[in-house]
Amino acid sequence: MLHPITISLPVADRRRAHDFYRNVLDLQTIGALQADGMPEPLQFLINSGVRLMLVPDDGFGFVVAPRVPELGDQAETLLCIDQPTSADVLALREKWIAADGQIVSEPAQKAWGFTGIFGDPDGHLWMIRAAGE
Repeated sequence: MLHPITISLPVADRRRAHDFYRNVLDLQTIGALQADGMPEPLQFLINSGVRLMLVPDDGFGFVVAPRVPELGDQAETLLCIDQPTSADVLALREKWIAADGQIVSEPAQKAWGFTGIFGDPDGHLWMIRAAGE
């Protein structure tokens, strides 16, 4: 039996990361709100089995010690979000840009679907894909 999975990403600025994921992907935070209006730890519910946790850089380093994490422009993971149509991919691209996200590769038809690669404000890479087209 697979138990819930939490994907943890290091972030430079909790508020900026919170606002980006809340506004771009419409994710809802889980947990009791703290004085800054965000839960601690800062987690978003993806679905009943997956959570996204955003951890400040220094806290992330503390958790994975003694390994020193590659922070900044390094990206070791490619996360993927499927969308129903290519129009949905393009609409998400616009929201991504408006929230100061990066476009790594413009959406285009590939063998695995209509796909673009986008970076969040901390450089984490996301593949946005309409796989059914």
